[in-house]
Amino acid sequence: MADQVWKEFEENQLTHSAAHYLMTIEDLLSENGYARVTDVAKRLNITRGSTSISLKPLKRRGLVLEDENKFLKLSEEGLRMAELVQRNDELLQVLFRDVLGVDPDQSEIDACKIEHLLSLQTSTKLAAFIDCVLSGTESVKGFLKDIKAHEMKCTHDADHCALCSNVCFLDHVESTGS
Repeated sequence: MADQVWKEFEENQLTHSAAHYLMTIEDLLSENGYARVTDVAKRLNITRGSTSISLKPLKRRGLVLEDENKFLKLSEEGLRMAELVQRNDELLQVLFRDVLGVDPDQSEIDACKIEHLLSLQTSTKLAAFIDCVLSGTESVKGFLKDIKAHEMKCTHDADHCALCSNVCFLDHVESTGS
């Protein structure tokens, strides 16, 4: 099974760009009360033609609807998916920024890269984890303090490290400066 897991990526319900089309339509609808192909293109800084082409599969799947006046809206399922991806993005940013201490800009970038890939089960567990972290109990405060103070001790011997396996993370960080 493990050697076939990578194929699950292709089974994802949404591509990265499709998720952003749905979220953009949702944003435009809540901000303006309407969304058109032109508005989506302008918001995403792409051409109207590219937007039209990219919206076709979302329309075929019934996630995006278009009325006779060319106004776009999301179906119930399209709205649900847009909201789930947006919620995943928020949760991941909190995890990266507030729990792991990743720079806010990098947290936003990394969350955006994976927000559409999480299963509903993982999203639910992540939400429960974040809820616990944000509870502010003394044990959580202690946990967060320990996480932020913890420094990974590295022997630079990837073959004998439970975390690195074959490649030393810290060697890579030190050699690239990132």
